Amino acid sequence: MRRHLTFFVTAARYDLVVHARNRFAMFLVVLYVPAWVTLAHAALPDKPAPIRLNSTGEFLSPPGDQLSQITGALNAVTLIAGFMMFAATFNGGRFDRRLAMAGHPRIHLALAKTTSLALACAAVSVYATAVTCAAWIPRQPALLATALFCDAMTYGALGVLFGCVLRREVEGMFAMVMTSVIDVALQNPIANTGANSPLVRLLPSYGSMQAATGAGFTNGTMASCLAVQTLWFAGAALLALLAFHRRTRSAFPRTQHLRTPTRRRPAHGTR
Repeated sequence: MRRHLTFFVTAARYDLVVHARNRFAMFLVVLYVPAWVTLAHAALPDKPAPIRLNSTGEFLSPPGDQLSQITGALNAVTLIAGFMMFAATFNGGRFDRRLAMAGHPRIHLALAKTTSLALACAAVSVYATAVTCAAWIPRQPALLATALFCDAMTYGALGVLFGCVLRREVEGMFAMVMTSVIDVALQNPIANTGANSPLVRLLPSYGSMQAATGAGFTNGTMASCLAVQTLWFAGAALLALLAFHRRTRSAFPRTQHLRTPTRRRPAHGTR
């Protein structure tokens, strides 16, 4: 048991150090989140924006600036979590492979990445919720933080997936930005009048968007929405795990036990 704990702690400590050294991610956390929320509060009108909450069928009329702050917070946490995990996976791929080839169990590497992802997403989600509460008080701040956390975990898993399958850093950054922007923008009723389309329910952030909106303007539990988002995370995490397993596999052939050459017997009559 102590041996397994040592493997896990070593891998988790390395992942946390990598995240802490990611200055660009720290910049996004400190400045991007409050900038997004502040600009949405200052620039967008506060007139009611009639929407229908698909998960409950309830019709709402929240202020447009507050609704945009929720979508902005979702967009911010998904980008930050995705960037952090993509950068850690992309830049640390060789090191992970060396650890695996040296005998470090890959399951411990995967658990360490999941742990570091959960800690980073929890910190970013709480921070984004606090920034939102500084502008206005949602009805259920804890549920809002939970919705942000679940969405950040999903995009963190996607970041690991992109970091394992894409060859260039710019490809991963572009894929992450476009996925998050398209996902959140199509669900924003202010930017898209067809936000109630059935196709929107297939987007990665649908569960969190519904739960976050309900947390801001209703008193419902939104357990079904969080369950949908958990399924998205489970699917993304499974794909990321398979890609990580393939990336850290050994490049040597499976049959490495070479036959030892048999010693020839001396010919008859010779010593």
